[in-house]
Amino acid sequence: MRIADIPRAVRGIELDSQTRCTHYHSELDVIAIKMRCCQVFYACKDCHETLAGHAIETWPHSMWDQKAILCGSCGHELSISEYMASGYTCPACNSGFNPGCRNHYHFYFADADESIAADQAL
Repeated sequence: MRIADIPRAVRGIELDSQTRCTHYHSELDVIAIKMRCCQVFYACKDCHETLAGHAIETWPHSMWDQKAILCGSCGHELSISEYMASGYTCPACNSGFNPGCRNHYHFYFADADESIAADQAL
């Protein structure tokens, strides 16, 4: 995705040009997640809850090959598996991703707790 298209492609509250929103706006909060339920990128679960009008559905592990993560710094789309293995860094532009996002994986990704445990064991 082209950088210029990011603001139009992502929904959220008070978005900046790199997908930061009113809820999460640190320097590292530069990803958007395509929600399984509606196939729309949102800056965060709270933006989705406020704007979408329906509940979030988690991505089952069997669908982690889907491109569902958008780097707000460069527009690169990652599969969920690529994102989980990224080391909190965009593989295309090396922008850092917020490691604290792992605390919210269970809202988006089924079986994420096992992935976090494996990551912490390394």
